[in-house]
Formats: sequence, C-alpha cells, structure tokens
Amino acid sequence: MALLAYLDAFSGISGDMLVGALADAGADGVAIADAIRSLDVGVTVSFEKVRRAGIGATSFHVDMGHQHAHRHLSHIVKIIEKAGLPAGAERKAVAIFQRLGEAEAAVHQVPIEKVHFHEVGAADSIADIVGASLAFDLLGVDRIVCSPINVGSGTVNTEHGLLPVPAPATARLLTGMPIYSSGPAVELATPTGAAIAVTLAERFGAMPAMTVNQTGYGAGGHDFPGQANVLRVMLGTPLAAEEALEVTVMEANLDDLNPQVMAYAAERLMEAGALDVSMQPIIMKKGRPGNLLRVVARREDREALAAIIFAETSTLGLRMHTAERRIQARRFEEVETRFGKVHIKIGSDGSYAPEYEDCRRLALESGAALKDVIAEANYIYQKSK
Repeated sequence: MALLAYLDAFSGISGDMLVGALADAGADGVAIADAIRSLDVGVTVSFEKVRRAGIGATSFHVDMGHQHAHRHLSHIVKIIEKAGLPAGAERKAVAIFQRLGEAEAAVHQVPIEKVHFHEVGAADSIADIVGASLAFDLLGVDRIVCSPINVGSGTVNTEHGLLPVPAPATARLLTGMPIYSSGPAVELATPTGAAIAVTLAERFGAMPAMTVNQTGYGAGGHDFPGQANVLRVMLGTPLAAEEALEVTVMEANLDDLNPQVMAYAAERLMEAGALDVSMQPIIMKKGRPGNLLRVVARREDREALAAIIFAETSTLGLRMHTAERRIQARRFEEVETRFGKVHIKIGSDGSYAPEYEDCRRLALESGAALKDVIAEANYIYQKSK
C-alpha cells in the first residue's frame, strides 16, 4: 500500500530539519550517515535528541570542518552518481540540485552551467539533500504533500550580503506555492529546504485524508519561546476519500444578466479550468430575484477566472474564500453496449455511474433515447460484476 508523507512546515523547512524529522520518524540514521560518508566530500554527520519549546525532536548535524567549497552543478551530480546510492534516492537528489541550480541561475541571471552554488552547493547542503532523498527511500515513501510554508521574515546574512527573507533563491523556488510569514523575524525556509519541497511534493495544501502511522519532528537550529521550531513529518496511508487540493470559492450575485449570457460565462469558466460552476436562484435586496454565481477554482487559476467573470458578467465585485476540496478515489472501466462503448466511473465504495458525455454522444449518433443508453450501460456493467 502507498505510503504518504505530509510535511508540516509551520515553522519553516530546511534540509537538516527534514533529515532530522525523517530519522525521527524511523529512517535508519546509520544508513544515512554511511551514504553521506560515501560521497567523499569531507563531512561527518550525527543525530541528536533535543527539545524545541518542550517538543522532543531529532537534530541532524553536519560537521564540515573549515571547507567552503564552491561547486558547479555538474560537479555535484558526479559526486552523487559515484556514491552508489539506491536509484530512487539518486534520482531525487539530482532532481533537487537541478531545481536549485535553475533558481540560482535565474536569480543571478547567468547560465546554469556557470552557477557557483556557494552555501547551497557546499558539502553540508549536499549532505542534507542526499540525506533527505535517501531517508524517503528507506522509509518507502511513495507520495509527498507539503503544507503552506512559513518562510519567516526580516533579513539573512549571505555571501552576497544582507538579503531580505525569503532569500532570492527561496522566493524563486516557492513562486506559485502557498507561503506566509509568522513568528520570529528570522529565516525559517532555506533554499535547500524549499528546493526539496518543490521538487518532491506532488502538491501544497492542507493535510490529506490519511491514517497516520508514524510522526517525526526535525529540530531547527534555534529554540524560540512560544513556538516549537520543528518540522513535523507525518507518515501514513491515504484514505479512500483523497483530498485533491485547497481551492478558492468565488461568488458573485447577479440580478441584471441575460440567462443566455450566464450560460455562456459558465461554459467559458469551465473551459478555462474551473473545477465547478453553479448558478443558484436567490432573492436579493429590494426583493429582486437574481442568481448566485459560484465558481470553484484551483488557487493558481483564480486570477484568470476572475478576469473572465468580470469580462462576461455584469458584476462589479467578487467574494473569495478558501475551502478544502476532497474527492473519493475512483477508477474507470469500459463496457460495450449495442450503441457503442461507454466508460463507467467507479468509486472506492463500489458506487458507479456511466459517463454522461459518452451516453449523450451515443444517443445523438444512434437516435436512441438517452435514458435507454444509460440504462443499458448500467445493466451491462452490473452483469459483468
């Protein structure tokens, strides 16, 4: 059964916090240390049980002496490939550094081949990225979901001088992802942590519906009063009702719009990526009848859909709020009717229904009544069970 990891980055995310959290959740620390030693980059690593605001956590330490090597992406890839890591861990680590290199190249406006990785390419971050990649592999994690990331605030000292939080590479990596700032004015999300999250997580949002088997806490470098400076990793199995994503619900009251225009606007919204569009009759102020337009959208689509609503309807304002959308796991089977092939959508609880568009198309092509096509598809599927 698939193993799901949820990264709860309420106090940010860094490479060492993630390795510590995965070790705390059961990843073999000795195997991680041996793999990092095989990189031959001159570092030693250790794990320590600590407390952060009273919460027990694991701290991952990387001792790199006085080296400050600056490496290009090609050098780092060769180091990883020579280490003899499991194929899955090697793939993850190389992909993370590629993503990090692309972000650094964009920030410094140079070709990726010329990027000097500075802090993030130093031996400690190689250890962090390889350690996290291997830990996911050791635990057998198949899917990763990440919470919105608390990036912190204030400024951070880098080799380029004093920079605002989030640092430019972190901000570039987290473009399009949900982030926020809360708590102490320090850097909570590092480029290494951000690169791991955006490369490996299938999505960002609220916790999926899951049965939790194990929880691990990775310690950050500071112990803040009033806030546990830890990254929490929750491991478990996804439930049948899988959360798809965090969505934006967009609403507008319409009382002066031609119904034909409303129908056209709904079509355009669906074509542009809306997850759902509905119209609900309402009584508005002064007793006027109207319609409530409600659009369910992915966060990344909401601005484009808002533009369509303003262009195609008479509304001058929109209400937006965030909601959690869950969908039941489903699969499809195909049945052969005398009218043609129909796909059957089947839920994890055994419920099923013929696909409407298939049935509609076959009814139009054959001249049969739609209800007859639907009935035959249902009958043939029931017979095949």
